[in-house]
Amino acid sequence: MSNIEYIAYTGYKTERIHVRSLNLRMNQKIEVRIEDLLKARGRSVYWLAKETGISYTTLWRLKTGKALGINFATLESICEALKCEAGDIMKFRTREKELKTAAPERAKSAAGSSH
Repeated sequence: MSNIEYIAYTGYKTERIHVRSLNLRMNQKIEVRIEDLLKARGRSVYWLAKETGISYTTLWRLKTGKALGINFATLESICEALKCEAGDIMKFRTREKELKTAAPERAKSAAGSSH
């Protein structure tokens, strides 16, 4: 039985998978900063894909925070192409920083809902 047949047979809701993966991404403490590095160098994700041989999809997932991990070979290729260190690409997000970024968002949503 294929995965699609199994889902259809059991009536399994695919939304559960989406919500679970969304929750995993929201709890990630490591922030990938590829977009910032590319902007500073005047380059695009497409350029990085061609330069490194890494698929555009993989780089896009890293850039948007949808990736759940990174291979060392991928990290090395990105570092070589951008002439940077691994620490420039990845940054650990502390609890204090999360609270600081969440506070303005909550204030915006509260101001928007009061109108």
